[in-house]
Amino acid sequence: MQVVPLTPAGLVEHVVHEVLRRPRHERVRVLVDGAPATDPGALADALVEPLRAAGRPVVRVSADDFLRPASVRLEHGRHDALAYLEDWLDERALDREVLGPLGPAGDGRYLPSLWDAVSDRATRARYLDAAPDAVLVLDGSMLLGRALPVDLSVHLTTRPDTLARRTPPDEQWTLEAFALYEERADPTRTADLVARVDDPRHPAIVT
Repeated sequence: MQVVPLTPAGLVEHVVHEVLRRPRHERVRVLVDGAPATDPGALADALVEPLRAAGRPVVRVSADDFLRPASVRLEHGRHDALAYLEDWLDERALDREVLGPLGPAGDGRYLPSLWDAVSDRATRARYLDAAPDAVLVLDGSMLLGRALPVDLSVHLTTRPDTLARRTPPDEQWTLEAFALYEERADPTRTADLVARVDDPRHPAIVT
């Protein structure tokens, strides 16, 4: 194993380079995975403009917009770590409405969001059409190990003590879920790219 230090901009450039290595005329589905404390959404957002500057249309989607209704998510209480890992994400809907349509056999017609977890209501989003060469950038937590069909997976990781320190007090209960996720999915081995972000100012790629 080799750890290659990068700047935040260098990490973005590295991921963009990996995306652009894929065939130019095909859609690419990129997954950015990490605990909320690693801010996978920020990296996903940072990929958008460089990819567009390289001539690729970008579809930006968050897995947080495909959570199940509160009646399902919170059936065992608000702080159930196993439910957080297994029951919160509506992975079938994410596959059906986004990943499948943007895959090799898909028609490109996708739903950008499904459920607003804050209001606990459907977003009523309209279906959109992605270009034949579009890049999907999807962010979320604990997404690996679910057999989600993606073309490039990026996992943001930290040491357990760093994760605990950067997780707010009212979210400490989620640490058990992330420990289970590490055991079950082994994301640092299954992801295509792994970036250590113990210090977000000095990320490093693990090769």
